[in-house]
Amino acid sequence: MNIEEQVELLMQGTEYGDEELKKAMTNELRQRLMDAEKEGRPLRVYCGYDPRTSDLHLGHTITMRKLRQFQDLGHDVTFLIGTGTSMVGDPSDQDRLRAVLTREQTEHNARTYAEQAYHVLDRQKTKVRFNHEWLLDLKLADLIKLGSGFTIQQFVARENFKLRWDKGEPVYLHETFYALMQGYDAVALNADVQVGGSDQLFNIITAGRKLQEMFGQRPQVGILLAILPGTDGVIRMSKSLGNHIPILADPEDMYGKVMSLPDHVMPIYFKLVTRYTPEQVRSVENALANQTRHPRDVKMELAREIVSIFHGEAHAVKAEEHFKRVFQEREAPREMPEHTLKKGETVLDVILASRMASSRSEARRLIDQKGVRLDGEALERGDVPFPHPGVLQVGRRKFLRVK
Repeated sequence: MNIEEQVELLMQGTEYGDEELKKAMTNELRQRLMDAEKEGRPLRVYCGYDPRTSDLHLGHTITMRKLRQFQDLGHDVTFLIGTGTSMVGDPSDQDRLRAVLTREQTEHNARTYAEQAYHVLDRQKTKVRFNHEWLLDLKLADLIKLGSGFTIQQFVARENFKLRWDKGEPVYLHETFYALMQGYDAVALNADVQVGGSDQLFNIITAGRKLQEMFGQRPQVGILLAILPGTDGVIRMSKSLGNHIPILADPEDMYGKVMSLPDHVMPIYFKLVTRYTPEQVRSVENALANQTRHPRDVKMELAREIVSIFHGEAHAVKAEEHFKRVFQEREAPREMPEHTLKKGETVLDVILASRMASSRSEARRLIDQKGVRLDGEALERGDVPFPHPGVLQVGRRKFLRVK
């Protein structure tokens, strides 16, 4: 790729909330790429991750996809694990105090976090660092120096802090440290580029660049990415809201969840989650706008691509065949797990024993919503003995042969 093609790819899916800021970052990125080419060195690129959970979903992989693009273009990528910043907790997208993680909790989550990231990142080209290496060595005098470049007004004006301030809810002093700590990461790594979500604008653009200038470094380029909506197509993807697509989901379930997306979110998924180039994304968008392709076919292409990333092409093909057979042809899958009835087992007992629901409350909710069927007939109650052997369907995608 030439420089302009690289810039277009690397800025794909970015969101700054301000067109002038986006233009400024685009121009700075272009200049950094040109300078790196002249100097014969790769750019130093990183993204920080506070592993507050060990189970990742597609929303977590957006920044990883951008890091992979930098890797493929030959740049140095650091996967920074926030073993230091997690001890404060990022308040950027929170309207309440965020729980503080211990060092042990963070390191426990980090062990599987990085491993899952290699579904997207090139393992051989990824440097893994932990920011407690430098953050926990800072002294009070260092913290005073970091804080001297910022005003209380800058923090209070942040939307999430202002909301709590106006409600009369406490905003704790330690929460303001997070931006300083994340900003110092950029100094410690002497970063050329930091990748993050659009909710990280203050931490990356304001704090990170300011601190680098204070320490005599050239301020980094901030690549801020749009937020991925969940399967409802509206709200940010979140495990707690149940609108997420786990990257460890089996291929059939992942494919089915992508197919449940509303049509209007397909372009943003192609931009943020897939390996598609800007030209390929434009082709998809034009086909949808001109109605030259059916949205269902485009969505199947999206589902196939996403499953291929995390499970490989062969599993993606099988998942698509499964989807067509089960949901388009309304047939039960040819192969499914089996369960042998025990004396006195209720419908709820079978569902939980077969792990077709995570809890009794979820199973009851599915029954109330007519989402539990035996041989095609909706079951009305879960606390009664299991009616008879047959094919049990829970939700849209889970099947069990009961004997």
